Amino acid sequence: MRKFVALLTVSFVLSVQGGLSSQSVGGLEAARNYVDKHWAEVLEEFVALLKIPNIASNREDLWRNARVLLDMLSKRGVAAEILEAGGAPFVIGSLEAPQAQGTLLLYAHYDGQPVDPARWTGSHPFEPVLRDAGLDDGGAVIPLPVVERPNDDWRLYARSASDDKAPIVAMLVALDALRASGVPLTFNLRFLFEGEEEAGSPNLQEFLKQYGTRLASDAVLVADGPVFITGEPTLYFGARGITTLEITVYGARHPLHSGHYGNWAPNPAMMLAELLSSMKDSDGRVQVAGFYDGIVPLSPLERTYLDRIPRVEAQLMADLWIAQPETSARLVESINLPSLNVRGMNSGWVGEQARTIIPDSATASLDLRLVHGIDPSVQEDRVINHIRQNGYRVVGEEPDAMTRAESPKLARVVRGRGYPAYRSPMELPLCRRMVDSMEESFESIVVLPTLGGSVPLYLFHKVLGVDAIIGVPIVNPDNNQHSPNENLRLGNFFSGIETFAVLFSSKAEESR
Repeated sequence: MRKFVALLTVSFVLSVQGGLSSQSVGGLEAARNYVDKHWAEVLEEFVALLKIPNIASNREDLWRNARVLLDMLSKRGVAAEILEAGGAPFVIGSLEAPQAQGTLLLYAHYDGQPVDPARWTGSHPFEPVLRDAGLDDGGAVIPLPVVERPNDDWRLYARSASDDKAPIVAMLVALDALRASGVPLTFNLRFLFEGEEEAGSPNLQEFLKQYGTRLASDAVLVADGPVFITGEPTLYFGARGITTLEITVYGARHPLHSGHYGNWAPNPAMMLAELLSSMKDSDGRVQVAGFYDGIVPLSPLERTYLDRIPRVEAQLMADLWIAQPETSARLVESINLPSLNVRGMNSGWVGEQARTIIPDSATASLDLRLVHGIDPSVQEDRVINHIRQNGYRVVGEEPDAMTRAESPKLARVVRGRGYPAYRSPMELPLCRRMVDSMEESFESIVVLPTLGGSVPLYLFHKVLGVDAIIGVPIVNPDNNQHSPNENLRLGNFFSGIETFAVLFSSKAEESR
């Protein structure tokens, strides 16, 4: 096993952990003071990290990222190293606080989604570009390096600018800020940066099993995802799980002339459309038998915070050009339910390539979002049973001629690799402590029982036995993550630095 160790700089650690005794400022003010003075260095470090390609399929680039992250940690006095567990390298680190009131494990990922440079507007995915507004608002390019204090509405365009390099830099700058103001850490910190999250974290469980004792903690802060639509600082205490299914239905052995065979030969595109439409009603509720069975209900405290979240549906509809949502339920209510989404369909040809044929097959790819209490394989079985109940013979492999000839309704279903949801009890003391610290520091915050997206939180509970798993999203909701023109609003980045500084220095109730 390859292993790289960064030496601990003792004098730096002492200053980060409160060697300066000043208590005149708290974490929020420390972060604001530091960014006001050092914004240029902060952006320079961030831009340099974004320039390193990080697509999961390129192992050499992932190692480049890991080595840079190792240096970023070690220069801040973190005892850091690179380890492997069968895939991309993991970067871990440890920082001790002399009067710690607990230990936090900070998780983020440094890999990114694949890119198609031709679909990016006015920039390259790995050549960061700063604009004075979003592309949709006609943002003009601001040359780098910046010579004036950035405006909060400026946006940095690059792959992983939001998902997920911004939180990594933000948490490290928060350490710089606390050190500069002499604000002590109230937690020991453990760092875990993964290089395969966008590939489904195939080696994370094995890594946690091998090195779990070195990552032991009282709570996990997962630095991923966007803040809520309102833009306020956000904490979440769970994330939906996910699994996938690919459904293919069949017609004739090859495409047929629609004039010669129309009204006679079965059309798999029509068949698939009918099958998919049977899975939901007109209010967006999934009609698959048992689809909502097993959900762990929200607690009274979770329901209280959910009810406090302002209604955003009207503004979202206007922003997204939506005339009517799929459901009458509020967005935050929908996020706490499992979902069935058709993420793509393929049959025949369209546009300039369209031709007058009856397709020979039609394929739909589904993602099933899961909430706490629902097993991925059980949810897959429910959908597959629904397909059978609609008269289909279901197979797992590409059917041969005999199978197709004897099956009027035939569907090949391929299961994906998924994982379950997890939700921490918001009533846990450490969860309450984090919420209280945020509420004391910021004018208003949003507290979500569950994030809409999927993050493998369950592994930290399953393997490490940690109950308090807290999501700390910092990026703007309209960041185009996973898509062309991914971007980060700088105001969210600076606010994220403040959030981490507040959480790292939060005190237990009896010590306040």
